[in-house]
Amino acid sequence: MSHKTAATGAHTIGIDTGKNTLHLIGLDDKGAIVLREKIARGRIAARFANVPRCLIGIEAGMATHYVARELIALGHDVRQVPPAYAKPFRQGHKNDFRDAHAIAEAVQRPSTRCVPVKTDDQLDLQALHRVRSRLVGQRTAVINQIRGFLLEHGIAVRQGLRFLRQQLPDILAKRGDVLSPRMIRIIEDLSGDWRRLDERIQHITEEIEVLANSSESCRQLMTAPGIGPLIASAMVAAIGNGAAFAKGRDFAAWLGLVPKQMSTGDRTILGRISKRGNRYLRTMLMQGARVILLRPANWAKHSFGLWLTAAAQRLHHNVLATALANKLARIAWTVLAQGRSYEARVEPKVA
Repeated sequence: MSHKTAATGAHTIGIDTGKNTLHLIGLDDKGAIVLREKIARGRIAARFANVPRCLIGIEAGMATHYVARELIALGHDVRQVPPAYAKPFRQGHKNDFRDAHAIAEAVQRPSTRCVPVKTDDQLDLQALHRVRSRLVGQRTAVINQIRGFLLEHGIAVRQGLRFLRQQLPDILAKRGDVLSPRMIRIIEDLSGDWRRLDERIQHITEEIEVLANSSESCRQLMTAPGIGPLIASAMVAAIGNGAAFAKGRDFAAWLGLVPKQMSTGDRTILGRISKRGNRYLRTMLMQGARVILLRPANWAKHSFGLWLTAAAQRLHHNVLATALANKLARIAWTVLAQGRSYEARVEPKVA
């Protein structure tokens, strides 16, 4: 393949992103390659400054939102293509230029669902959630390590964070018969790590809550059942105003809250949920659904109360939680897309 740099004749350009370099493939209106180039990441804006307006497909991934915003500012039509959607268009063995070519082919298809470009506020909010998630994972690891050390010395503590927090001071003070001074010091150090992680998690959680309360979209989402500041802000950070989805069912399917389909011919085969999309947001919606299930007395207050009561009699608890999370996701998308608060619309009982 010859190296061509006539970007002025390119109708569509595909960009495969890397840490330091970007690989470009340009196609004319007939699909022929008219551009094949590798440039440094820092030169992307300068390279496209004098290029006529064209359709640019960029592989969605690390730091692509910033590059996409730079190209949009130059007047180009920029769309971020998920790698999974570009893969079927790749011909031959994998390399960066063939990936860029596949992206250029995929971005021209009307059926390709692209990733919306996130704003700086969305990226900041997303970063807070990712840091909080990491800290929660580290705290869980510390707690499990403390439990493991205690169990190795014959001390079992009831499952649950609050029970270990309550019993740990007494264990360290009174169980010197089975815990050596060195082991007591080790567990005290781990307990200090636990307290510091609690403080950091609390600080980040409070910051997220302040941002959620100051956002109109988040306040509207928080009117829906089972959705608090964490879920509302995570959803806004992930999908913005929800314009990337045509309906709530598409959003629930993107989250992976629908059965995995393996149908063929006239046979419809549905398996367990697909677990696609944003794992963090899916997990939080599942937690919100389980909180609602803990309070059956409040089910009648929601518009889906009758459905939930009937479903609880025929579905396993975990299946019911997943179905409710799916419904909450669809309700939340409707609230976000229509820009209005949730309305229960509960019909009064006929005497």
